Amino acid sequence: AMSLPRQLRDESDFDQLPDNIPISATVADVEERKGFTHYFVFVIEVKTKGGRKYLIYRRYSEFFALHQKLEEKFAPEAQSTTYTCTLPTLPGKVFMGKKQEIAETRIPELNTYVKKLLCLPTWVLLDDLIRIFFYQRESDNQHVPRALRRLRPPTRKVKTVKPKTDFLSSPRAEALFDFSGSGRVELSFRAGEVIFLLRRVNADWLEGTVQEVTGIFPRSFVKIIKPLPDDSDSDEGGEAGKGPGSSSCLRCYLYESRRQQLRDVCVEEDLSVQPSYKDLLTRMREVFSLHDIALNYRDPEGDLIRILDDTDVKLMVSESKGQAGVRRPVNQFPWELHVTLASDLSVYNTAP
Repeated sequence: AMSLPRQLRDESDFDQLPDNIPISATVADVEERKGFTHYFVFVIEVKTKGGRKYLIYRRYSEFFALHQKLEEKFAPEAQSTTYTCTLPTLPGKVFMGKKQEIAETRIPELNTYVKKLLCLPTWVLLDDLIRIFFYQRESDNQHVPRALRRLRPPTRKVKTVKPKTDFLSSPRAEALFDFSGSGRVELSFRAGEVIFLLRRVNADWLEGTVQEVTGIFPRSFVKIIKPLPDDSDSDEGGEAGKGPGSSSCLRCYLYESRRQQLRDVCVEEDLSVQPSYKDLLTRMREVFSLHDIALNYRDPEGDLIRILDDTDVKLMVSESKGQAGVRRPVNQFPWELHVTLASDLSVYNTAP
């Protein structure tokens, strides 16, 4: 048996693949997401046969679901199809330990997994399961990029170079996002600042100067105004990106055996969002370390109303819009959650 990356891939078959087919990928980083639920996503740089590069964001559960479906379809023992092949091994589920550490240790294993997956025969690459997983969704496209650890060039001593005094002819870029450089090699800047370009370090990083400080920075954080002389991609004129999402504050109360706890929870969601009942319940169970709880909100008369589904959440959000005159910090949700024990019905005003 030949080794996995050498599984037969006919040159002519490969040449006939469409340009938008993913042919290689790198798990470049892991990112924490703190919406109403807390989880980590892997940041994957995908390269297509046509040379396009883009980032996608996937949870481990999505890798797991993909692998199960591929096994059902292509594993030699599946026998559901005339085509079978040896699939790479996916790192297993982990039930103990800190989420951050689990995610970090999975990066090299998942990196090996995606690379081997995309070395499988061409008929696997053309399969919808693979294409949909590596496809850049709308949500991937809107995400604020980061300096991705695994795509960063090796550090070297950066020499300070002043840009030419003829500013208009100098290659330059405008920062689309704030970037906090780590160490002395990387350049820090704020969105809107002009960066004078000195050279292209590699496909993903540039070197430039801001206010006489020189360093390297990710290409994805800037919009090129005037490209470097050897730069073929004077593509610009695309949409300027949106800034990173700022945190919102969700105020919640827990009523438990005659005592009340107040918590302000930091949520990376827009104030206008209507979360799902399931996400809110999951988050409140984490916040208060209790499982058998009920979610409630206060109606305009001040009575607690129990929330049982997404329709109740919608009602809570819409009623909060009618509460004029309630003073809150600008980043606080206009509605509050009141968490009670599921068995405690004494909190409801049920008197006739």
